[in-house]
Amino acid sequence: MKQINMENMGLSQRFITESSCYSGLYVGRVVSQYKDLYRVATGDGELAAEISGKLRFDAKTLSDFPAVGDFVMLDRNEDTAGNAIIHNVLSRKSAFIRKAAGTSNDEQVVASNIDTVFICMSLNNDFNLRRVERYLGIAWDSGAVPVIVLTKADLCGDELPQKLLEIEKVACGVDVLVTSSLAADGYKPVQDYLGSGRTIAFIGSSGVGKSTLINRLIGQETLQTREIGNDDSGRHATTRRELIAVPGGGVVIDTPGMREIGIESADLARAFADIDELSVKCRFSDCTHTREPNCAVQKAIEDGLLSAERLASYLKLKKEAKYEGLNSRQIETEKITAMFAEVGGIKNARKLAKARNQGKHTR
Repeated sequence: MKQINMENMGLSQRFITESSCYSGLYVGRVVSQYKDLYRVATGDGELAAEISGKLRFDAKTLSDFPAVGDFVMLDRNEDTAGNAIIHNVLSRKSAFIRKAAGTSNDEQVVASNIDTVFICMSLNNDFNLRRVERYLGIAWDSGAVPVIVLTKADLCGDELPQKLLEIEKVACGVDVLVTSSLAADGYKPVQDYLGSGRTIAFIGSSGVGKSTLINRLIGQETLQTREIGNDDSGRHATTRRELIAVPGGGVVIDTPGMREIGIESADLARAFADIDELSVKCRFSDCTHTREPNCAVQKAIEDGLLSAERLASYLKLKKEAKYEGLNSRQIETEKITAMFAEVGGIKNARKLAKARNQGKHTR
């Protein structure tokens, strides 16, 4: 098998340290998944793998299963004697999560251990500010840094300056890149975010040009595209997520097109930083920005500084993420409470931590 540079694949010291806790197992990174079968990259090459019965039994939600981008512990690092067995998933430094299709409360990891999330949107019929707000909320919550990538600038014509003004109003503190698949150097702005050990995930609707951009970055037509109309250059033909090494350093993760994406959790304070800042000036600390007097958010709408559509999007996402009626501080408290739910709440978590510390001092 062909040797693989695992440092370039993102195997940093934090994962090496954690992997050393598993004696007799080998570390690898999940590069693709099809149903219950995984392709995993190790220092000695790629191999097919499946999860152990114990890992399957212990998994409480879909997010407990391995996902593309995960570092996992395997029983072997050579492609011999059938499929390798995945025994453990190392802790994720970041994870792009969406609400799983067809379920009420389960969540699915789209990609993990990402440094940068490229939110791709074409400058033609796909252009949708409300969708960008949704993606930004999830991306900030993932632990990765979002970047908005506007594709197919060649199809935008004279409307580009206006669309850039519109996107900058919702992209608070986020880099915005403009690309074109027709120009020879149209992908160059994206390339600057890559480098050895770095992982970038491409997120966006089908047909926005994610696969075309990735093909340009890796220098070959690895990902298939197909024609879908006169105003679009192609659509990703596969439904699988895939991690691909870039010759110049780093790896990219392509994802299947997701026009709408359900959310379980979102960092709305960062995705809607303008509304969050205005909220501080409201008369009431628990202002819902709907009917209360002296509401700074409603005043900004009246003065033309904020669009009513953006506020409606903010309130919609708060409701969807079960944050309706909460301010930004209360949302953070809600998220922390959910994190400690498995140990009986924050008070029990504090008791456990205190007991452990006392145990250390008495040894």
